[in-house]
Amino acid sequence: MGSAMEVHRTLGPGFLESVYQKALARELLLRQVVFEEQVPLIVRYKEAIVGDFIADFVIDTCIIIEIKAISTLHPKHEAQTLNYITLTGFRLGLLINFGANSLQYKRIVK
Repeated sequence: MGSAMEVHRTLGPGFLESVYQKALARELLLRQVVFEEQVPLIVRYKEAIVGDFIADFVIDTCIIIEIKAISTLHPKHEAQTLNYITLTGFRLGLLINFGANSLQYKRIVK
């Protein structure tokens, strides 16, 4: 969370999600955090691909980070993050919103 706080403190609200994505990736890199960016997630049903998603970040191969740049978080964003941690088998997801005046975040635990 320290990386996200630093990005929000430096940039503030008002930018596109893609700007925060790049800034957070830079901050994670500077802090030497092990991460993957724009990770494809596949939904399979009886050996057929029936859906796909992109997770913004995977940290240390065990935490999903989903970022937003909107005025406020909604339950559908929590559900999206929960779907991602269900697909990966991870136990923790962080939903982070850079779009509000104060950084908003929710821990999603499965």
